[in-house]
Amino acid sequence: MERIPDEITAGLRAMGLLASAAVAIGAPLAGGVSSDIWHVVLPDGRQVCVKRALAKLKVAADWRAPVIRNRYEARWLARATQAVPGSAPALFGQDEASGTLVMEWLPPEQHPVWKARLHAGDADPSFAAEVGRRIARIHAFAAERPELSAEFPTDSLFHAIRLDPYLIATARAHPDLEPVLAGLAARTAATRLTLVHGDVSPKNILVGPGGPIFLDAECAWWGDPAFDLAFCLNHLLLKCLWTPSAAAGFLHCFEVLATAYLAGVAWEAPATLEARAASLLPGLFLARVDGKSPVEYLTREKDKDRVRRVARALLVCPPDRLRTVRLAWGEDIGA
Repeated sequence: MERIPDEITAGLRAMGLLASAAVAIGAPLAGGVSSDIWHVVLPDGRQVCVKRALAKLKVAADWRAPVIRNRYEARWLARATQAVPGSAPALFGQDEASGTLVMEWLPPEQHPVWKARLHAGDADPSFAAEVGRRIARIHAFAAERPELSAEFPTDSLFHAIRLDPYLIATARAHPDLEPVLAGLAARTAATRLTLVHGDVSPKNILVGPGGPIFLDAECAWWGDPAFDLAFCLNHLLLKCLWTPSAAAGFLHCFEVLATAYLAGVAWEAPATLEARAASLLPGLFLARVDGKSPVEYLTREKDKDRVRRVARALLVCPPDRLRTVRLAWGEDIGA
């Protein structure tokens, strides 16, 4: 443990969680590229998790985003907890001046990260299905309350931290696909149906005692729920190259997560949403090797080329069923 940064100290004091003369200690946590995250012990012994948004993200590309996104992450956490109690950490406070928010501390020994479980080859279909169900329940809750859209005026933020670094940047790397990738970005931006998390990735999902717990909602946006579904399923495809021995299990998790999610879609025809997710997924797949935020574990050029081959074929002939994507990838990798 060490003395925490001055910016976090200022945020804690502004939220009334730390007296003006008091000192808190903590330890930095590894994880995301967009924030500094600390495990902090307050003078009274309480343990909290403090997150401070960064203006420049910790990636090789020059990727910047307004720190005001911290405000909308706090709002997403509150709404997700209303929709599905226990699906997000309890929120203790948020300070816009310092760009910090304070959440409950969830001990890692009881709350492992789903990404680590997947890397170890733990392809648990029941957990994957619950991820799908909970995302759908959060989407359904917000879709029934369209007035919540006023809490998330984040179109420009979502473009800056999702559409541009993923789809638009990838189009620059693949000029022949620019029309289709730009079209996917435009369609996603124009679809405004419910509250979207924007970063439903295994690294942002804890395997809690009571089920999945979603973290890092700083991409929160009122928009297209198909983005969350496609974004999460994308990682199950990519993990097949990270832990090849579990590839068949990951593809089964893909199927059950999609099925569980679509069973909870009531705000539109499930097939309509599935078609958007299925056509968007190859663009996100390609983006994780040629966009601004490539996955760190795909380092071999032959693995990247495998992603490019499958993604490009699906972008040229867009699928309308998620199973089509799963079968194309499974055939290529032999799973």
